[in-house]
Amino acid sequence: MSRVPALVASGISKSFRAVQALDDVSIELHHGRVTALLGDNGAGKSTLVKCIAGLYQPDAGRIFVQGAEHRINSSRHARELGIETVHQTLSVIDPLDVAENLFLNREHTRGGWLGARIGLLDKRRMREECAATLARLDIRIPSLRRSVGSLSGGQRQAVAIGRAVAWGQRIVLLDEPAAALGVEQTQRVLDLIVNLRDQGVAVLLITHNMDRVLAVCDQAVVLYQGRICAEVDVADVTKDDLVSYITGARTTA
Repeated sequence: MSRVPALVASGISKSFRAVQALDDVSIELHHGRVTALLGDNGAGKSTLVKCIAGLYQPDAGRIFVQGAEHRINSSRHARELGIETVHQTLSVIDPLDVAENLFLNREHTRGGWLGARIGLLDKRRMREECAATLARLDIRIPSLRRSVGSLSGGQRQAVAIGRAVAWGQRIVLLDEPAAALGVEQTQRVLDLIVNLRDQGVAVLLITHNMDRVLAVCDQAVVLYQGRICAEVDVADVTKDDLVSYITGARTTA
């Protein structure tokens, strides 16, 4: 596995008029590791993810992917660099089936240039590749022909994460992926995160649940009022330690 970080965000600053959302924030993501991004509401977590994902342009700072510097100017550019994001509000289309969601905006067509022009989908190829991707991630869906709207919350989240992995395969950013899920569905999502780590994907996980951090994360970066206040190996801390960093009672910075 490459020792070059999958992604480095260095000195990222971002303000919204008088509000300094991020102030000189730096973070590294490594292949085969899950990094928790922690902080209270308003600490700057989602802003940092949106800067990495190309949705926001930082006021200052540099972003490196696989050692090369890039100015990520759109979500499409981020995807081209192998960065996929699963936001808290799922971007799945309920009436479409599983394969159609997995290939959303990247559909395979048939019939040559004319088929591509009129949008004639190669659904058989899409289902075959979708099945292979889900199997690799140990995601079990009863039927790829079912509409996503008919699936459970955990299955719908798994489809969104599966799509991110299918196209990213390097870096996956997860913003509260188990929000509003039940206990069993949450465990399936956590198992999927471990599966991603074991396959060498660099994962950034935003969560407010410290038990999930201790269960699946290798390191934690904590933001407090837009600045990093702690960077720790999860194996070296307790839940109480993490809470004290989040509330600003302690710092390692």
